[in-house]
Amino acid sequence: MLFNSLEFMMFFILVVTGYFLLPYRFRWGLLLASSYYFYGSWNSKYLILIIISTLIDYFAGIMMGNEEKKEKRKKYLYLSLASNLGMLFVFKYFNFFIGNVNSIFNYIKLDFTAPGLRLLLPVGISFYTFQTLSYTFDVYRGTREAEKHLGIFATYVAFFPQLVAGPIESSTNLLPQFRKKTDFDYIRMTEGLKLMVWGLFKKVVVADRTALIVDRIYNDVNSFEGLTLLIASVFFGFQIYCDFSGYSDIAIGSAKVMGFDLIENFKTPYYSKSISEFWRRWHISLGKWFKDYLYISLGGNRVSKVKFYRNLMIVFLVSGLWHGASWNFVIWGALHGIYIVVDIYTKANRKQFYEKIKLTKFPTLMKFIHVGCTFSLVTFSWIFFRANTLKDALYVITHTFSSMESYTTFNGIYQALDALNAGKIGFIITLLSIGIMEIFHLRSRSKKISDVLKKRPLYLRWGVYYSLMLWIIMFGVFEGASEFIYFQF
Repeated sequence: MLFNSLEFMMFFILVVTGYFLLPYRFRWGLLLASSYYFYGSWNSKYLILIIISTLIDYFAGIMMGNEEKKEKRKKYLYLSLASNLGMLFVFKYFNFFIGNVNSIFNYIKLDFTAPGLRLLLPVGISFYTFQTLSYTFDVYRGTREAEKHLGIFATYVAFFPQLVAGPIESSTNLLPQFRKKTDFDYIRMTEGLKLMVWGLFKKVVVADRTALIVDRIYNDVNSFEGLTLLIASVFFGFQIYCDFSGYSDIAIGSAKVMGFDLIENFKTPYYSKSISEFWRRWHISLGKWFKDYLYISLGGNRVSKVKFYRNLMIVFLVSGLWHGASWNFVIWGALHGIYIVVDIYTKANRKQFYEKIKLTKFPTLMKFIHVGCTFSLVTFSWIFFRANTLKDALYVITHTFSSMESYTTFNGIYQALDALNAGKIGFIITLLSIGIMEIFHLRSRSKKISDVLKKRPLYLRWGVYYSLMLWIIMFGVFEGASEFIYFQF
């Protein structure tokens, strides 16, 4: 069941209606049943994985709660880690591991081939695994008490708005909210619905329209070169941002309608002035998870410089592998780790250089250069993220600037646009949609756009709302509604 489908719209209306009609003490039951139905609509067989993970972590939490000494709680933490990461390894990484083992055997000419597993990747397994692990870490550390109500804990693990693609919620933020009594609130409902509409705009208009171009090029990269590849790579940056942040907006908005506050997952990341800032604005919940449960556990920055850089690289390599069982994702993560290490290592020298050439006297220009450089580095790394194979990624890198004619002549530019196979009208609609989104982003950098609109006259506010909905209806891609990119993680 996709957020951008009529089926979800009907499902959501029924759940919200039932939620506010039911007495407070029964609401968790409705949410749990709805969440299991929502997830089971993809593959009901894999519900058993969520249930097993829930039961193990509930038991581990209860047992850790009975132990006063942290040392005695370790065995239950290890139980949670082994079971959750074990399931994640089997379903997501086993075949990747076996494939690499077989490659090594083949390289040393050893006549042996290890068999793989024929298993479908459960939707969102990385997300709900990390969410339930955050609970066991929190109980182990003593930052929260063990949850004794199995039903409420199960609802926390499977909460349908953010079950399959986040935001990854901490137990300290989300779990207590299931015990909070909330009444229907018109203002909160309208704010949630507006956020859902904004997320739908990002998904079906921007993400799915750019996907028509990106998929055409990246699924047959050897047929293209020059400006065509560059446009496809830049468009993928907008596609994945709008696809993922669009999902997050719908998730946060739908939860808000029911009275739940989820963590903000994106803060206009493409306006970042450095890669470090980019990761404070991009997939915030995942970054927070890695910081709280991996980076700090490794020692964070309270170690020697060498170990500090090592810790950063470990976090980003693991982050790359979290996204997918492929060397493309590992390289993508490694690139971001290298970016940040180089950024930190050269910070003082760059500051001296800027002062020497007097660039610091032009702060706006300096900011523009930093944002442009950061966007370029991020776009370059997206090539590995999107390419179907490592070979395709290397082709894109080596052929993007191999045909300079496509950049310098009108005929070359026309051929590049024609090769995108989107049609002039489709291409213009895509650019206009991106432009509309960026106008909203520019107006909401310091304030939420909803807060900005509140101060405007009623006719202007509703003019914006209706115009946005009309744009979605006219130019959204609804035929064969596409899954969100991050469902595969």
